[in-house]
Amino acid sequence: MGVNKKRYGFPLIAAAAVFLVLLFGKTEAYAEQKQREDLLEIPEYSGKASVEINGNKPFFTDEDMAFLPEQYYGELDGLGRCTGAYALLSEDLMPTETRSSITETEPSGWQTISAKDGGNLYQRSHLIAYQLTGNNTERNLITGTAYLNSETMKRYEESVAQYVSGTGHHVMYRVTPVFEGENLVASGVLMEAGSVEDDRLSFCVFCYNVQPGMEIDYLTGLVPGAAGVLELVPDKVTEDTDATRSGPDYVANKNTKKFHYPYCSSAEDIKEKNRWDFYGTREELIEKGYDPCKRCNP
Repeated sequence: MGVNKKRYGFPLIAAAAVFLVLLFGKTEAYAEQKQREDLLEIPEYSGKASVEINGNKPFFTDEDMAFLPEQYYGELDGLGRCTGAYALLSEDLMPTETRSSITETEPSGWQTISAKDGGNLYQRSHLIAYQLTGNNTERNLITGTAYLNSETMKRYEESVAQYVSGTGHHVMYRVTPVFEGENLVASGVLMEAGSVEDDRLSFCVFCYNVQPGMEIDYLTGLVPGAAGVLELVPDKVTEDTDATRSGPDYVANKNTKKFHYPYCSSAEDIKEKNRWDFYGTREELIEKGYDPCKRCNP
């Protein structure tokens, strides 16, 4: 995906500004976002699923803390595209019932195309994962690749869910899709999170809406070179996997013998050959000779 700073700085500003205007009804929100333009430039996609923005610090303001509702989903724009979603996450918001079907919803740019692994290229991706708020509104669903939905966003969503359920604390959480021009498929999403009662959870990342090995026409959602829409593939259990996701308790580095919370930026930098997704307790890892990360203090 040919993403460069010159082309991508402004669309991200605009997307965030539109969402804030929809949320607050204040035109000064755009000016506030314009002042952050130098912080929101997104580098060209180079194989890494996500990049830190603004030093990995969310753009939450005192106004956000004081006036935002428990959860909010922006109205669709003139092209039927999602504009953003916000929630003050808590255990009370997390659903206890099984998610109902969302297969009748077709987000902007939706196509049913086979991925190289035989599954679907696209999934109906929740901006705010179902496991966090239980909301299936069309204003919370975008056309996301299986890689974005089930790999990249999943890692951050799991870390948030584990933090909320493990501490009982609140998390400010905002996800803003970024569309270039009149593209119907988002180039990616800006994910922001910050714990309220302490400083243990905080991130601000841009996740690329890509599928390794496949070239996507973001204007339409089609795949260049394919004979139109490829053979239809029935929705599988893997569709929108945040309905039943369960992630590791910690991520350990087999080389450095350090372990981290899954949301820790150091965990994302671990090479695949050294990464160990650990399911168990902190004490078990220490008994195995691993030391806690000094950045996230697991």
